[in-house]
Amino acid sequence: MKNTFIQILLIGLLWSCGYGEKETALLQKASGKPGEMIVVIDSTQWNGEVGNAIRKTFQAEIGGLPRQEYMFKLNRVEPTKFNSVLKTVKNLLFVVTLDNKSSASKVIKSYFTKSSLDQIRNNDELFVFTAKDEFARGQNIMYLFANSEGQLLSKIHENRERLQDYFNNSEKERLKSGLFKAREQSNFSDLLAKDHQCSIRIPFGYKLVLNEEGFIWFRQINDESDKDIFISYKPYYSEKVFLNDQIIANRDSIAKTQLFEDPDRPDTFIKTETAVPYIPVVSKEYNFNNKYAQETRGLWKTNNLSMGGPFLGYTLVDEDLNRVYYIEGFIYSPGKNQREFMREMEVILNTFKVSSELQNK
Repeated sequence: MKNTFIQILLIGLLWSCGYGEKETALLQKASGKPGEMIVVIDSTQWNGEVGNAIRKTFQAEIGGLPRQEYMFKLNRVEPTKFNSVLKTVKNLLFVVTLDNKSSASKVIKSYFTKSSLDQIRNNDELFVFTAKDEFARGQNIMYLFANSEGQLLSKIHENRERLQDYFNNSEKERLKSGLFKAREQSNFSDLLAKDHQCSIRIPFGYKLVLNEEGFIWFRQINDESDKDIFISYKPYYSEKVFLNDQIIANRDSIAKTQLFEDPDRPDTFIKTETAVPYIPVVSKEYNFNNKYAQETRGLWKTNNLSMGGPFLGYTLVDEDLNRVYYIEGFIYSPGKNQREFMREMEVILNTFKVSSELQNK
């Protein structure tokens, strides 16, 4: 994607009310639940192709969960009813096309300067502007716009993942701040660095279950969920470790000997669920802190079918130690929505460091 996605601010697309003049500290804290978004758009466009494109982008179904859950919960608001209370929500999306002459669209257009509107008319590459803390602290805003619906639909389709990433990354940053704002288990990081030449940030509330050569397991159990994080490693021999079937085989090999519902009952070991056709185990390339990795999502179950849930894993290599890591977070939370639990796993796992990063630190 071209730099216009992030750098529109540099070419003069400013709020008519004077973007950047507010003192963030004086703003009230942004409101709303995690994973919720308000969409400010004309009702006709919301009920048409543009609305469908917005829903396909931001209300996409999340894979690897035991029940249907969406990336974001969208709440549509008529521009003429967008008030001071709604302005303080965490995630705001404004959508407008210049060819729409409705009174609702005119309200959204009034947020832009005349110079900004002229630039949009004369440059088809301009279609998005993002801002932070405009009406509240901890807020993220996106404006999607174009001369016509056809142009906007094309831009949304071409840039769907990048548009999703803006709000997904914002959610993860908020979550990370909250997770590690409370007392962190720094002793776990020290233990990992000393005993295993790696590190990960573990929030308060987790306990160390097992610490062996090649396998470390952390766990947090409360009324809502059982959250588990483990780190495993072995010598690296071949690039085949990044293949999906090899990742599943490696995961099952680890779980069969280390992860049990009841350690006194060998038949309660954890295994990967591969028999649900509409929830496959999927691996994809992933940039893990500038290292090549495979991200894997799917479902797990106990061998006796008494427990199950979603998991998220990363396979990556420490080249200095010639060691392949498989790190994972998995959840047991029957009857609960698990999108936010898995987002938490993603945030924690992405704090993992290999030996060279410890030396740099």
